[in-house]
Formats: sequence, structure tokens, C-alpha cells
Amino acid sequence: MDNNEPQDIIESEGRYVVLLVDDQPMVAEAIRRMLADETDIDFHYCADSSEALNQVCEIRPTIILQDLVMPGTDGMALVKIYRENKNTDNIPIIVLSTKEDPRDKSDAFSAGASDYLVKLPDKIELVARIRAHSRSYLAQVQRDQAFKSLREIRVELEQSNEELQRLSCTDGLTGIFNRRYFDDYLQQEWLRASREGVDISLILIDIDFFKPYNDNYGHQAGDDCLQQVAKVIEDTAQRPGDMAARYGGEEFVIVLPNTDVEGVKVIADTLFENIKATKLKHEHSNVSKFITISAGIGTIMPTKKSKPADLIEMADKALYEAKEAGRNRYILS
Repeated sequence: MDNNEPQDIIESEGRYVVLLVDDQPMVAEAIRRMLADETDIDFHYCADSSEALNQVCEIRPTIILQDLVMPGTDGMALVKIYRENKNTDNIPIIVLSTKEDPRDKSDAFSAGASDYLVKLPDKIELVARIRAHSRSYLAQVQRDQAFKSLREIRVELEQSNEELQRLSCTDGLTGIFNRRYFDDYLQQEWLRASREGVDISLILIDIDFFKPYNDNYGHQAGDDCLQQVAKVIEDTAQRPGDMAARYGGEEFVIVLPNTDVEGVKVIADTLFENIKATKLKHEHSNVSKFITISAGIGTIMPTKKSKPADLIEMADKALYEAKEAGRNRYILS
């Protein structure tokens, strides 16, 4: 877990947490006394520079008072260490020095210090700066947390919208595209074919004698049959641009953009072979002991006078002819 969880800091709003890092206990005691009467300020002290970073991560201060000159890791190096650590990089740091040296000030600010005071500072000034920097820091933490929450909400909304979009386009039983998506997709591909001057084909498919199947095997078996047939149809329509959908009931449709008569015949032959290979038992069919399909095929090059409904009508008429001719076959319109 992140040792500097922003939410923990926000929950402590209204209280300011000070960590003094200084190797001189007398300085620490003097500052502790300055802050003792300030009920909204909690004071902590670290005398060992090698433990400073760990103390910061554990205490989660709203401000660090950092002595400039310390044995071991000096104050300037510690400021850089704080700024390089993701858990401490935004915590305000007031550098404490024994002298008012412009060069030291410049180096401290370059290293990432937020402020610079000569110790021991005046109590009123120290308290005012502690509160000012801490308020600013807490406000920034709140803003960052708010932006993070907004980003998370935005991601969740986008995911929800994508899921809703997927569901609105998907047939609930078979999992392939539904009639609504088919209508939109055919219109889109129709316009594309019209612009490019190419053929578009459509295969309208019906499961043969599906009602006797449902009546004799039960509705659950009927649903399973629809799902299996839908998967075969979807798996057959695998070229880029091909789209399979449930048209309604036991009827399905495949849209084949940029596909002429010869091309659609290849797809239809493959589809019938794939359906045959399922060997889905149907003892109540009049044409086979297994599930079969009938299909009508329409192919057209869109013109200004034609419309998508013309292609559907062609395929529907051909499907009717396939049924009249004995089923278990396809007819090209």
C-alpha cells in the first residue's frame, strides 16, 4: 500500500502535522514549545537524517521543517530525496539555517524547498508559515484526489457506455449482432458500396422446420439450437467487413460487403458445409435427420434509385423460393 495515501491526509484536514528534522535536541525543544499551545498543530521530531524519509512516510506530515546542516546526509540532500520520492514529492519543506545566506537560499529553492527561515525563527512567523504551507498542501491534495476520482468516474462511465452500446447491438440469446445493428450496418455498407461502385451481397437464412424442433425437444433445446446455429453462421462470416446477425426468430442474416455473385456462392457453400458438420439431431424434420437451413441470396450494386430494402427483398424472395423448392438449399435471386 502507498505509504502516503492522499485520502489519509485529507481525513486529517483541520490539523497540521509538522515533522522537524534536526540533529540538535535544543532546537527541537524550542520549536516544540513554540507550537505547544497551537491546538491544530501536531509536532514530531526526527534527529537522525538516515531515518528522515521513513519518518516522513510514516507520519505523513503536512509540512517538513528541515535543518540545512546535519551529520550524515545533509539537509540539502534530504530535500532532493524528498522530492524524488513519489510519497513525499509534494510535501512543503521549510529549510532552517543558522544564517541568512543568499547562496544557501538559492540552492535550497533549486533543490525543491518551499521556504527558508533562519533559526530560531519568530514564533508568530513560524506558525503562520506552517499553517499557510499546510493549507496550500492539503488543498492541493484535495484537488488531486478530486481529479483522480473524476478520472475514475469517467473511466467507469466510458466502460458502462461501451457495455450499453455492446448490449444494444447484441442479441441476448445468441450473442451475435441483433436486428437493430444489422439495419444500421447494412445502411452504412450500402452507402460505402454506392460510393465505391461495388457489389454488396446478403444471405437471409432460416432454420428448416424449427417449430417442430421446438415443439418436440422443448424450448431450452430450441434455444441451444439457435445458439449453435448462430455460432456457425458467425464463424463462417469471418472476412473483414462480413457481419452476421439474428434477423428474428429462427432467421439469421449475413451482410457481405464488396462481394459479387461468385464470392457469395463460396460463402454460402461453406456455410452449408459447416451447418452439416454440426450433426445437430432433428428427427422431426422432413428433409434430414439433422438440422438444416434454407437461404436466399441477394447481390446488387447500389444506385441512386435503389435502397437497402431492395436487397433484403431480393434475399427474402430467394429464401421463399428455397423453401418452396424443398428446403436444405440456397437460391440466388
